[in-house]
Amino acid sequence: MTSLTLVRRIAARPSIVFDALTTPAGIAGWWGPDDGPVVAAEVDLRVDGRYRVRFRMLDATEHESSGRYLEVRRPERLAMTWRWLGGEEDPGESHLAFDLRPVEGGTELTLTHSRLHDEVTQASHEDGWRGSLDKMERLFASADGGVPAQVTDR
Repeated sequence: MTSLTLVRRIAARPSIVFDALTTPAGIAGWWGPDDGPVVAAEVDLRVDGRYRVRFRMLDATEHESSGRYLEVRRPERLAMTWRWLGGEEDPGESHLAFDLRPVEGGTELTLTHSRLHDEVTQASHEDGWRGSLDKMERLFASADGGVPAQVTDR
C-alpha cells in the first residue's frame, strides 16, 4: 500500500473551499483530471453518508468513484473512503482526506490519498488529482464576486 500528498495554497477562505469539496455544484466545477464534465455528483454530507461522482474525460471515457464519509469537520477536514466503480483504476478501497487550514490570503489545502494498491496506482492517482486541483485553480481564477481569484501550488 502506498499514498500521496498534494498541497495547494488557495486564495479563498476555508468555508468556500469546503463547499467546493462537498456540494454537487462545487464538485461539478473542478472534479476530474481534464476539462471534461462531471455528469453526476451525489452527496450525503454526514459521517457514514455516501457520495458518488461520475465524470467524463475529453477522450469520452467515463469514470465513477464512490465511498462514504469518515469525518466531516466544516471547514477544516473532510475524510472519506474511495473506490472506483468498475475497479479498473484501483482494485480496492482507499482513503481520501482534505485538510484545510486558514493562512494569510486564503487556505492551505492538503490532499492525502492513502491505502493505494501500488506505485503504479499511486502515480495514476497523483496525475489525476493534480489535474483536478489545476481545474479547481482555473475555476476560482475565473469566478466573480467574493470567490477566490487565485489558486497556487506551494
